[in-house]
Amino acid sequence: MDTRNIGLRNIEVADTKICSIDGENGKLIYRGYDILDLANHSTYEETSYLLLFGELPNTDELNEFNNKLTDSRKIPHSIVKNMANKPVKAHPMDILQSSVLELADYDNNRTDEGKSDNINRAISLIAKIPTIVAAWDRTRNKMEVIEPLPDNSHAHNFLYMLKGEQPKHEVSKIFDISLILHAEHSFNASTFAAREIASTRASIYACVGGALGALSGELHGGANIQVMKMLLEIGNMSNVENWVKKRLTSGGRVMGMGHAVYKTTDPRSEVLATLSRSISREKDTIWYEMTEKVEQVTKQIMLESKRMMIYPNVDLYSASLYYSLGIPIDLNTPIFAISRIAGWNAHIIEEKFAEAAPKPALYRPKAVYVGRYCGPMGCEYTNINNRKSNKLINKKQEFI
Repeated sequence: MDTRNIGLRNIEVADTKICSIDGENGKLIYRGYDILDLANHSTYEETSYLLLFGELPNTDELNEFNNKLTDSRKIPHSIVKNMANKPVKAHPMDILQSSVLELADYDNNRTDEGKSDNINRAISLIAKIPTIVAAWDRTRNKMEVIEPLPDNSHAHNFLYMLKGEQPKHEVSKIFDISLILHAEHSFNASTFAAREIASTRASIYACVGGALGALSGELHGGANIQVMKMLLEIGNMSNVENWVKKRLTSGGRVMGMGHAVYKTTDPRSEVLATLSRSISREKDTIWYEMTEKVEQVTKQIMLESKRMMIYPNVDLYSASLYYSLGIPIDLNTPIFAISRIAGWNAHIIEEKFAEAAPKPALYRPKAVYVGRYCGPMGCEYTNINNRKSNKLINKKQEFI
């Protein structure tokens, strides 16, 4: 009998005060504020404050928050030194995950688990993750690691540390908006992983490490990498229609199209499409136009063949946006983490301190056993010398 996995779809496992998604009407709300208002008026720093504390900051509060971010951006030299000993082919998400876990070793108050202690660690992780990502990319490319500057915004600092040159204000603002759009999305796979780990009262480092592991999967944070690979495979505008037709008629998926929650347009995709169009025109690239055509052709074919509407998700236009900014494809998922760390932290703190529930609860779902059954007495244990070969191990496969 095949095992099944319902993915916990539509099963309510907890209350939250952090984020609300209206999939029917295409609404995304952070702490009561519409994502479109935040994208138009806020900054990533302000949005992070909102997610962590539940309210928008005043001027003094935002300045204090920014000062804490500035003071926390540098990472231990030994972590950078360790990167130099890693194979250059190591995946950036693996480096990021191991580096975040390593940060726990440098926390002198590691056993202090009060709410304020966790908030301070949350701010530190928001500050340090961009530094880790940029440091690894420069290390693997044999370039000098660049330290963050004190007076730059979060988005500006990352682009500077990555490229080694000051980005234009317009470019850093576009990147800042993309960070806002990716900062939180309720109980997605990585956030649920973080909350599940937090329910055991593990450290925030362990929770974020688990979230990074979940995000690394191609069905979650790795999806925008697959979108860009798709665009590169298509190659040019004239190939789009035939490529999409072939993919859909063979039963394949067009990456970046469709969402598990939204039954209409993902509000983030509309903003990202505008940003992608803006940067694509400035950089004189074809990636926005090609992405737009992929969307149009996919919609048309799905409507004609299956009488169903399909809409782009957050990954479709973020891929072309980041590629047009000159960001390596395999950094797409780490950049997702640079943004989503704010949401993860908010959920970890909410879970640890039961802010949306009367008391803490350890997650313990139930599974239905459908495996081998030999009767009420169980299967008879066979001596190893009398067992048949199952040939389950591939002798030729090498892992190291």
